[in-house]
Amino acid sequence: MKTSIFAISDLHLSCAADKPMDIFGKQWENHWERIQQDWTERVSCDDIVLIPGDISWAIKLSDARIDLDSIGELPGKKILIKGNHDYWWSSISKVRSTLPSSMHVLQNDSIKESEFTFCGTRGWINPGMKDFSQQDAKIYNREIQRLRLSLDSAASYENLIVLLHYPPFDEKGRPAEMVHTLVEYKPAHVVYGHLHGEGCRTAFEGEYESTEYHLVSCDYLDFRLKQIV
Repeated sequence: MKTSIFAISDLHLSCAADKPMDIFGKQWENHWERIQQDWTERVSCDDIVLIPGDISWAIKLSDARIDLDSIGELPGKKILIKGNHDYWWSSISKVRSTLPSSMHVLQNDSIKESEFTFCGTRGWINPGMKDFSQQDAKIYNREIQRLRLSLDSAASYENLIVLLHYPPFDEKGRPAEMVHTLVEYKPAHVVYGHLHGEGCRTAFEGEYESTEYHLVSCDYLDFRLKQIV
């Protein structure tokens, strides 16, 4: 059976944290139950689901375990990267030792599953944004280096898919340095999240330099997984 690739980000689960997402609007009511229903109806055990960050509101890894187990029980293999709200994400070795067997995380490396290779990094806010500071520039440049480490670790760039949390284009749809780095490696697809509400209106989606870019924040997708392949 052919492997299908799905993506959805910014789940913002809170099984152990008292932070219901419906405070951000009625569209968030029972959002995890709605995602679970769509997931179980469409994803098989041989498929892969990409989750590019903001997975759990938990502060401690031990508290995030409830949310991670809830994802792990769903069908398919899951590949994750860290988002800006994943405060529970401690050392990579501790995170990997906690994850259910069906879940994998990317950090300065790559994963090959089926005929696909997956790379990624969190990213950061783009240069040129309001209040972009010298400290932001340091973090942004570090994230580009982490992206290169991940991409350079791949044994093959055929059927390459990249996960980012932050959008690689600015709010006017212009490619930032992260995109210029990606162009060198020519991934087939890039998935990203982070944006919500009004921020999604100006997000770049579609093809750029032979790579297809997908915004997969769960509220933007109406809490349904997006099939990438």
